[in-house]
Amino acid sequence: MKVSADFVKITLSDFIVRSAYQMGKTPLLPIFAASIGAADTFLGLIVSVSTFTGLVSKPLFGIFSDRWGRRLWLLVALAFFVGVPFLYPFVQTPEQLFVLRIIHGFATAIFGPVTLAYVAESMPDNLAESLGWFGMARSGGYIIGPAVAGWLLLTMRPEYVFTVIGLISALAIVPILTLKSHDATLEKRKNKPLGQQMVATLQSSIVTPALWLSGALEAVTFIALYTVKAFLPVFALDAGVSVVLVGLFFSVQEAAHVIVKPFGGRIGDRIGHLLNIIIGIVLLALGLFSLGYVTGIGLFLPALLMGVAQAFVFPSTVALVSEQITETHIGAGMGFIGMWQNFGKVAGPVLGGLLISQLGFQPVLLLLAGSLVVSATGLLLVSSSR
Repeated sequence: MKVSADFVKITLSDFIVRSAYQMGKTPLLPIFAASIGAADTFLGLIVSVSTFTGLVSKPLFGIFSDRWGRRLWLLVALAFFVGVPFLYPFVQTPEQLFVLRIIHGFATAIFGPVTLAYVAESMPDNLAESLGWFGMARSGGYIIGPAVAGWLLLTMRPEYVFTVIGLISALAIVPILTLKSHDATLEKRKNKPLGQQMVATLQSSIVTPALWLSGALEAVTFIALYTVKAFLPVFALDAGVSVVLVGLFFSVQEAAHVIVKPFGGRIGDRIGHLLNIIIGIVLLALGLFSLGYVTGIGLFLPALLMGVAQAFVFPSTVALVSEQITETHIGAGMGFIGMWQNFGKVAGPVLGGLLISQLGFQPVLLLLAGSLVVSATGLLLVSSSR
């Protein structure tokens, strides 16, 4: 795959800000929230509220980037990444922290869909593989960020670690400022008034089957993954599984996801993105099914299956949307995908908790696996009928 300088820059900038942002989530944010008096329930809201910001606003910022250009909105997102962390030392109550987390959530709500749209425009050939490499760097932030935050907490007060986060985020200014602008293409378009453009975007989205298909699949996949993330530790410990093995389960899953992601994308570019998604969904279903029947080191098998499944599904869903949605609405398309992802992250623990309270953990795993198999079968029938 031929890699452009701009692809390297956008990937580097994403790695920098994502690593810094994840420093501010785990374990830093819960510790800081507890230190200023947040009770358990409200602490949970504080940790999750930034996800709601993206849930409601990602499509809107995607539309804005379609209208006014990618680089402008990358800089706006960077202003949130860099500026908001410097406000944490002034927070004195849980309510203030809750509001600040809503504001901080705009950083990823803007950056996510705009970076994906930029990559889609920069690397139209081998798009899924490009998204795989881009996603690999993004996932690296989820690994490095919490480790660095934990190390800094040994010697620094939580609120001042946020200051370090702002300084680290500022390192992304140089690669973003030196990106090649796609705005020349946008200037050639005769943009309608904003209201009309939003209506046109909605109409285009409605008639783009890949957008609804990919969005729904992303939501179902994230519901399954976040149900496991939320409840596996509790039920594994109740069953006598070592906490070390539980931690290693998620490490193995994320490592498989990160390592395989570019190759999963490459396979999607070769065999077709829809077929690649089907393979990923089947692997995820197998992982969920086996998770209900293994213990001890056997947990590594479903962890591997689930990690590889993510590597097959996620690059291809975004690539599928990029191929089918009109060029003038690609940012909005990435925003809608991000909205569905956030919905799955929020709904997973909630729906999972409701179902587990009625059925139990293992039956819910089987139910989720069965629903994924049904989805894969439906996709296979759709693809074979073309």
